[in-house]
Amino acid sequence: MAWRKSSPELVRAFDSALPQSSLVERRKMFGYSAAFVHGNMFAGLHQEDVLVRLPEAERQALFSSGGRNFEPMPGRDEESDGRTLSLWLRKAFDHTSQLPAKGTRAANSKPSSKLLGAKRPKAKGRKR
Repeated sequence: MAWRKSSPELVRAFDSALPQSSLVERRKMFGYSAAFVHGNMFAGLHQEDVLVRLPEAERQALFSSGGRNFEPMPGRDEESDGRTLSLWLRKAFDHTSQLPAKGTRAANSKPSSKLLGAKRPKAKGRKR
């Protein structure tokens, strides 16, 4: 089954509910809006769902108010007002901003022919 794009209304609500901080970085993740702090994703969209990264106690509070674990398969959609969305996005931002910063992909990975499964090319014109 193909994934649906998030509705323009949800994208606007998500964008306007994000914390007003210069640390918030907006990017696309699998074609959906996502928000990062220090290289760590703290919130995002998937179809008509809003995803947030929370500490365990806050997750339990969200579950008790109707939230659920993320499942990238069809499920029920929940409506939320802007104040509630802003509150949960702020909590996710605050929690994730305390995590160790991720480096850039280039800084964290070293190209390796073994890792990539490529063979080292033989030098032409040299006999062994």
